[in-house]
Amino acid sequence: MERGQQKWVPVLRPAARKKSIAMPFTTLDLIALAWFIAAWGGYAAHVEFVPKQKKSLNQMMNQYRLVWMQRMLNREARMVDMQVMATLVNGTAFFATTALFAIGGSLTILRSPDEMLSVLATLPFGAPTTRLAWEVKAVGLAVIFVYAFFKFAWSYRLFNYVAILLGAMPFEKDKDTPEAEAHVQRTARLFEAAGRHFNHGQRAIFFALGYLGWFVSPYVLMATTAAVVFVMWWRQFGSDARRAMDV
Repeated sequence: MERGQQKWVPVLRPAARKKSIAMPFTTLDLIALAWFIAAWGGYAAHVEFVPKQKKSLNQMMNQYRLVWMQRMLNREARMVDMQVMATLVNGTAFFATTALFAIGGSLTILRSPDEMLSVLATLPFGAPTTRLAWEVKAVGLAVIFVYAFFKFAWSYRLFNYVAILLGAMPFEKDKDTPEAEAHVQRTARLFEAAGRHFNHGQRAIFFALGYLGWFVSPYVLMATTAAVVFVMWWRQFGSDARRAMDV
């Protein structure tokens, strides 16, 4: 290039520039995603933080965790308590393993997006989508399952800590001492934290099922999200299990 000669820089036309920065999602997709996030956050806040006249099933279980710890002080033989604790730990490990398999499954659909898109096009409610949008949705699904795994893994660890505190529970002859009462309270609080993180992981699994509707269309995502919220709300406040706690 000769001295003084300016370097040629390609200039995009307005249409080409607009195409180069185009979003992979439509406005309706973004609205559906916002509805999904708001439903998840709103349900979690309603169940855990908003004061209610009728307690949720989870809140009532927290009360019985404290009752369990208090009555455990009156038992000298505590083999049954440790067996129940082992069952809770094993159940949490099962869900953590399931979340790992779900992460692998959600990443697998990234390997053949063209085949997936061709199948989606044959569905009656399937909305046309791009390969980039499909891949972003798949990554989002994997992120939800990663979140669930971390919640289950931390819950598993907390349940192990609770098992240690159960082993350190004061003897029956010391049940009326201040140290025994303090130990019951700290064990119940740790027990509650373990159950809360387990509930968060399970909630993520349920919402991941609703998220699957986005692969079909944003309308299906909004419908499946609403269905998931209704089912979980019904189980916490209107199910036969909840009514049984009022007896």
